[in-house]
Formats: sequence, structure tokens, C-alpha cells
Amino acid sequence: MNTHKKLQAVLFDVDGTLADTEQDGHRIAFNAAFQQFGLEWNWDVDLYGELLQVTGGKERIRHYMENYAPSMLGKNNVQAWIADLHKTKTKYFESLMEAGKMPLRPGVARLIHELRQQQIKLAIATTTTMENVTALLTSTLGEESIDWFDIIGAGDIVSHKKPAPDIYHWVLDQLNLSARNCIAIEDSENGLKSALAADLSVLITVSGYTHRQNFSGAAAVLSDLGEPAQPFTHIAGLTNHDQWVNTDFLHRLIDR
Repeated sequence: MNTHKKLQAVLFDVDGTLADTEQDGHRIAFNAAFQQFGLEWNWDVDLYGELLQVTGGKERIRHYMENYAPSMLGKNNVQAWIADLHKTKTKYFESLMEAGKMPLRPGVARLIHELRQQQIKLAIATTTTMENVTALLTSTLGEESIDWFDIIGAGDIVSHKKPAPDIYHWVLDQLNLSARNCIAIEDSENGLKSALAADLSVLITVSGYTHRQNFSGAAAVLSDLGEPAQPFTHIAGLTNHDQWVNTDFLHRLIDR
């Protein structure tokens, strides 16, 4: 009996995975929004690295207030105020995208095109907002690229964000596929925990903020997806002397 698993879909995380958006995208946009709101907050590179342990932008603002500006939690309608601040931050982030300031990481565009040619479904599972996803995809892959993805799970579509598995369960339900025939591509420990809890195989491509995190349980840990002229660096897990990630490589990962 053939027990091989067939790769039917690839589920991509967004921030840090498709593009290294955190340090030079979201962080800059948060600081611009703080300035617009007359706040003397500044999230430097190291502080933002710590804040990334909290998934979700609104959640991150609240966490920061609890730890660094607790007196502000007494504001009237604090939840609505946080939502407004986050909405302003999203606008700044979108304008960074539109200015072409956020290139995709190595191998991302190549792999997406290859998966489409081989009729393997594409999906997104992220805690970032739909606006951010749209801005990134259209600025890097073109207006039509949104339609390349069969399902996009983004933002507050589920109540519990990563490391909870809810977003992956939701995307798998929408795809109507079993986790055993899919793989998630992530860059963070929270993302890995989320995907593993949904029974997915996981490929990690580390990003600037995540390279020191614990990735035990991942099928493979790489520097990035690699290009023929720019091979990835292998960190852990399966490789078989590959130098860039293609559909054959992903088939082997889920079949390991």
C-alpha cells in the first residue's frame, strides 16, 4: 500500500516569512503612528524584538502600555483608542509597502510561481491584518496576486492568535484539506507552535528577529528559501544536499 503523502497546499505566514517586514516596516510604522498621536513612545530595534513575543499589533500596544505606560490604561474607551492607533499604524505601513520599501525574501516569488504551475494550492495564515497582506502582495507580486491564494486567513478572523493553532485550523477547514497533505512555512517559534498544534509539517526560514528561537519539531530550519544563484544556509532538519526550496523538496518534507 502506498503511504506517501501528497503535497496539496502550502500555507504561508506573512511577517518575517514572505518579507522581513518587522524591523524596517511594522516598527517604523508604529513609531510614526505614536508621533502622530503625540506620544513620546519609541520602539527601538531591541525593544521591538522583545515586543514581538506578543502576536497581533493591538495586543502588542496593550502589552506595552501594561508594562511601560500603565497610567494610560485608565483612558476612556482604551480599547477603541488602541484600535485607532493601530489603524493609523496600518496606514503608515501600507504607504511603506506602496513605496516599494519591502522586497520579498529570497526564493518566495520563485516558489509561489512554481507551486501555481504545479497546481498546488496556496494559502496564507497570519495574525497581521488583511490590509497589510494586500499591501505586501500587490506591491511585490502585482495586483492580481491576491487571487493566486485559495484562502487568506488574516487579522482577527479567529479569536486566539498564534501560538494557538486556531488560524491554521480555520485555513485547513476553508481549504477542506487534511493537515497531513499540507505544509506551513513560518519564521518564528510562535508560528511553529501554532502550525505543529494543527498537526502540520513546518518549514522554518529564520528572520532577523527569530534566528535564536527554539525550532525543535520543525521538518527543516533554513536561512531562507534560497535561489539557484543564492543557495540557502541549512540550519537543522532535512535537506538532502538541496540548495533552494522547490516543490520536490516540500514533498519530501511532508513525507519524512
